[in-house]
Amino acid sequence: MRCKAGLPRSHIGDATHRSRPVLTGGVVLLAVPGKTPAVRLVRTLGSVHYLVVFKRTSPTSTALRNETSPAARAVELTKTYGKGDAVVRALDGVDVEFERGRFTAVMGPSGSGKSTLMHCMAGLDVPTSGRAFVGDQEIELLDDTGLTDMRRDRIGFVFQSFNLVPTLTAGENITLPIDLAGAEIDQAWFDYLVGALGIADRLSHRPSEMSGGQQQRVACARALIRRPELIFADEPTGNLDSSSSAELLEFLRRSVTEHDQSIVMVTHDPRGAAYADRVVFLADGRVVGELLSPTADSVVEQMMKLGK
Repeated sequence: MRCKAGLPRSHIGDATHRSRPVLTGGVVLLAVPGKTPAVRLVRTLGSVHYLVVFKRTSPTSTALRNETSPAARAVELTKTYGKGDAVVRALDGVDVEFERGRFTAVMGPSGSGKSTLMHCMAGLDVPTSGRAFVGDQEIELLDDTGLTDMRRDRIGFVFQSFNLVPTLTAGENITLPIDLAGAEIDQAWFDYLVGALGIADRLSHRPSEMSGGQQQRVACARALIRRPELIFADEPTGNLDSSSSAELLEFLRRSVTEHDQSIVMVTHDPRGAAYADRVVFLADGRVVGELLSPTADSVVEQMMKLGK
């Protein structure tokens, strides 16, 4: 089966399903309010076409934010792969809470379950058992439309690989969540973000015309543009040099201190973790410790105690 643009159906990324929309050549299918056009050709780059198909959805109510509840929490969260003797427990009964208005870093060796935990708590992956909450909303109880609405309206994402749409300018990438929601841009907030991130002079540039640090700052602005109640950042400095990493981490720190943002950041870098209010340590799919008011030295010391 082929869509009107002549692209294989296998290239369609459906945001109503529990996987990220495809941001490579092909079709991106995203759920948006009913007034948004059904199909929009974004742009053609060489022989690769990028088509955004907007799936119209009826308005749904969003759970009111309970400021006294954690920003997110997991209860006995388990994720396994394989069967029998070959089973791998990526998460092994994780219980953890992430407070509102705090910056939490999640650390652990490769394969400890850091990214799997974040993906399950953000509704990007489905746990084998256990429960995950954003605020008071249990993710597993949401239907596909509710899950899409939650990820679009209540959560911001920053990934190591930036995940910018290559055919859109920096400004268009930043406002993409608002455009998809059919909402109005808060120009004052937009201006603040691009000014604070130092990308006001790059708004007309496409990702290929920007450095890695600039691309990640655009991704941060996109994550914050709708003022979500929670930001998940998965190794956001992994592809950056030390100077760009420090600038990005300082911005995330200010977002918490000055704007009461809630941030959960997966990282392997003790210096990055030192920007957080709290560090949660994972090993073998389990929470094995935590630090409050961390420093780079105390994080390294804790990792050594864990034998990692």
